[in-house]
Amino acid sequence: MENFQNLCRQYAQIVNGKPTMKQSGCSVELERNFHLTIQGRPSRSALPAGITFESLDYEGNALNLGEVAVLQEELPSFVGVLVQNKLIVSAIHNHWIYTDPIILYVHFQSVESPLTFAQKFAEAFKVLKY
Repeated sequence: MENFQNLCRQYAQIVNGKPTMKQSGCSVELERNFHLTIQGRPSRSALPAGITFESLDYEGNALNLGEVAVLQEELPSFVGVLVQNKLIVSAIHNHWIYTDPIILYVHFQSVESPLTFAQKFAEAFKVLKY
């Protein structure tokens, strides 16, 4: 269990986030720092940015999942880095209508070392404006 906790802390440190450990895995949430409204009302909860890993095997590989809300103009560069790093982009879609600015949600995944996944994600996250 101590090894898992250390792994989770390292995972979070790579992306400059705070880890949340559960029996099923490790997750890290990050902040997107821009003003968003939905139907003219301010919203912070509609700006997820986070990664998780679970199902760690004996070889050190895990199921890694991520979801990030991106501005429409950030989408090409963010997805480009994910694809360049050989992460699977599993969905790009909106959750809400009447948002200002327009935001899209990018879901991505891999099965590999959680630390490798975190490094790949950190590189992509750096291209985002806020």
